[in-house]
Amino acid sequence: MTKLYTVASGPKHAPALLLMNSLGATQEMWDAQVPLLERYFRVIRFDTRGHGRSPTFPSPYSFDDLVADAFEVLDAHGVQKATVMGLSLGGMTALGMGLTAPERVERVVCCAARADAPPPFVQNWHDRLAKLEAGGIEAVWNSTVGMWLSDDIRAAHPAREGKLREGFLSTTEEGYRGCANALMGLDYLRHLGNMTVPTFFIAGEHDLAASPDTMRAMASATPNGRFATVPGAKHIINADNPECFVVSLMGFLELEEGPAVV
Repeated sequence: MTKLYTVASGPKHAPALLLMNSLGATQEMWDAQVPLLERYFRVIRFDTRGHGRSPTFPSPYSFDDLVADAFEVLDAHGVQKATVMGLSLGGMTALGMGLTAPERVERVVCCAARADAPPPFVQNWHDRLAKLEAGGIEAVWNSTVGMWLSDDIRAAHPAREGKLREGFLSTTEEGYRGCANALMGLDYLRHLGNMTVPTFFIAGEHDLAASPDTMRAMASATPNGRFATVPGAKHIINADNPECFVVSLMGFLELEEGPAVV
């Protein structure tokens, strides 16, 4: 049994697809995509440690911890090999899975993520942790939402923002702190040349946290890496422009070839 909260949907004998959330989100961040994905895959989701309905463990965390958690989720569902897709923290974890145990990973989809931790990136996380200590998790949300969603989407779809806020506020302070520490130690970029798993990098056009230029360079560093940009999107690309996000996915995941699994 995994120690984390998980949910699975779709045909039991279909190929497995593991979805991983960003820091400050839950597995519910993928709700809009699941109805399509579960036509083709056994979709497995989980709340990262310290998030949603998963337990919190003492910080700090490392990406070794997060990668081990993800494989433990696959083990709990009896899955030996899966396509893995994550956004931000989840995308970085997906890269770690492909680098650590490529024999267990069919494909990697890395969304809105980077692979290294230069000094400005590290300082940003120190600043966020200072906000956490001063005002709690809601103070961090207030300084984050403008980076997650474009102004137009926030105005036109307030329920979409509200759902993300609810997930963010379910993150424990210790869970946020632990994952932030993992991010400050992020060090996958120099290893991307060793990636043997087919890898697709998807950036948001207006994402400041993982810019298109940053992710394009990651794709270039990865053997046979592929890259796409979601127009108009900020950081949470699957919520900011879900239609174009799905279009980007379809070819890589081969959703246009053959019938859906029933």
